[in-house]
Amino acid sequence: MTPLVVQIERLPHGEGLPLPAYQTEGSAGLDLLAAVPSHAPITILPGRSAAIPTGIALALPAGTEGQIRPRSGLALRHNVTVLNAPGTIDADYRGEILVLLVNHGAEPFVAERGARIAQLVVAPVAKVTLVANQELTHTPRGGGGFGSTGQ
Repeated sequence: MTPLVVQIERLPHGEGLPLPAYQTEGSAGLDLLAAVPSHAPITILPGRSAAIPTGIALALPAGTEGQIRPRSGLALRHNVTVLNAPGTIDADYRGEILVLLVNHGAEPFVAERGARIAQLVVAPVAKVTLVANQELTHTPRGGGGFGSTGQ
């Protein structure tokens, strides 16, 4: 597979931090880092959320999106996850990537400079044209929703 080329801009408060990177050859997501000041980490109290800056902006190719996904280690060890998971970065957005973290744990969580806080997965997006119909085509499942296909 030929990798997509994505332009990245390091913002002033991201200077000195590594760029997002895959941690292993088979990783789907690039780790995003907290670009908070060393002297001013962001503390997220239990039950609260905060937008954590990453110090980067991207120029995603047309026809793609960036998906901000939680890191399993943060979820397991601290009950911290991405609140709007997956968050979407549209291909035409050029602002700073922020990660909206929520603390579902019992203890405050401190996002320190350089901490790996989320993953970025770049994925293709299908554009659709909606066509209004009075009735949709039938399927064996029909309108069966939550739990309708079994446990």
